[in-house]
Amino acid sequence: MHKFVIEREFPGAGNLTERELKAIAQTSNDTVKALGVPYHWIETLVVGDKMYCIHVADDAETIREHARRAGFLADSVQEVKAVLDPTTAG
Repeated sequence: MHKFVIEREFPGAGNLTERELKAIAQTSNDTVKALGVPYHWIETLVVGDKMYCIHVADDAETIREHARRAGFLADSVQEVKAVLDPTTAG
């Protein structure tokens, strides 16, 4: 399985209500279950007019299929090649 970052243009994303975010999360969860393949939604960062999602799947096409079925446009799907954090420095 591979980790991916999905960038979504979502005008007004930063102004969504808790109820709206809950509905989006439920749609994503339902879609993950319906895919019937190994797939994990890790988290989504909501900023301004965009969402950045971290998902784990076998390939980018599966990520795109999730987006299509859920009705969430995926402007960019990029595989994560490395992760840096404070512990990377040793």
